[in-house]
Amino acid sequence: MTTRPRLVFAGRLAGTDVYDPEGDRVGKLRDVVVRLGAEGRSPQVVGFVLEVALRRRVFVPVTRVTSVENGQVITTGLINVRRFERRPGETLVLEDLLDQTISLVDSGEQVVVFDVGLEPTRQREWSVSKVAVQKGGGRFRRRAEQLIVDWHQVSGWTLASGVQGAANLLGALATMRAADLAEVLSNLPPKRRAEVVAAMDDERLADVLEELDEREQLEVIGGLEAERAADVLEEMSPDDAADLLGDLPPELAEELLSRMEPDEADPVRRLMGYDDLSAGGLMTNEPVIVPPNATIAETLALLRNPDLTPALAAAAYVTRHPVEAPTGRYLGMAHIQRLLREPPSTLVSTVADRDPDPLTVDVPLPEVTRHLATYNLVAAPVVDEHRHLLGVVSVDDVLDHLLGEQWRRRDRSTQEVSDGP
Repeated sequence: MTTRPRLVFAGRLAGTDVYDPEGDRVGKLRDVVVRLGAEGRSPQVVGFVLEVALRRRVFVPVTRVTSVENGQVITTGLINVRRFERRPGETLVLEDLLDQTISLVDSGEQVVVFDVGLEPTRQREWSVSKVAVQKGGGRFRRRAEQLIVDWHQVSGWTLASGVQGAANLLGALATMRAADLAEVLSNLPPKRRAEVVAAMDDERLADVLEELDEREQLEVIGGLEAERAADVLEEMSPDDAADLLGDLPPELAEELLSRMEPDEADPVRRLMGYDDLSAGGLMTNEPVIVPPNATIAETLALLRNPDLTPALAAAAYVTRHPVEAPTGRYLGMAHIQRLLREPPSTLVSTVADRDPDPLTVDVPLPEVTRHLATYNLVAAPVVDEHRHLLGVVSVDDVLDHLLGEQWRRRDRSTQEVSDGP
């Protein structure tokens, strides 16, 4: 009995773990590199784009891949960690082909590509054999008829011009962390980047913007209409939004602030009034704040919020009313380890640490760093002269500044290493 060649869809491979022959994880598969042939001729797979340590994207030739499955990809061993750069004539399946509008050869009907199927042709060789498409331009995918056709049954592929959507590309990358998606966005050509940004919802784009370096942030926000730019800024954490607005021309920054909701713009304006390299300029004004009569159970419920960063989830800050920054008088911080050891009905004020003293807004960055290191803290409260809590400086914000503006740009040196992150 003849075994039917296995069909693997590229969209389902996105994010798949890649292993060496010993079973050690190398990284994650991010795209498939092909060469398009003549019209109707199946493209040949050249290799795969992998994301390895430090989110570096590297190229692995198809001849060094021994197994491709939906759950895992296995390589032969040695890989070249030179940063991936596509060569002339190469096409990235996820980045370039998904969301294209093409035509069915028989009917001429226009369809949209939402995935591409790969099949092995011989040992360690693969080609693109199938195209998954949807008919109709309906906004909701369930209302559109979907079908899988052979590559030679479609035509009209183009990479040079025209408007291309990004919904299916974003679907393939949906499980990526914001920092990883930011790296993907950085590597896209300007036209494709703009299409992907246009297709992102505001909350997702805000998360990604926070992970881009300063230059790329300005390029993205500058390419948005003012109304949408303001909406995205509202979704960002106030400290990141303040940093980004501080890098814009004052007139543009003021216009965007005026378009934001007042309760979103006001804390951003306050943060913009502090020196960038002071505790005030580094802090976020959205820590977990509780009144002294809150119970430990109530406090832990707030700290379980999945949207909190690990640093902000490490402690709650106890203040008099009001409990939104700027708050009433600061009383102390309740570390999560202490909260987990005490009865849930205990009042949080009884376990809050009064020491060390909180920082003030004008404390410079070097002193903030020493404070965190001296007291083994991942975050520290910042107060005004009346001990009203204004915000919290977390270790990740300090590291961003200590590493410098270009730390997100990866080293582009070339070297050979064995498989492994």
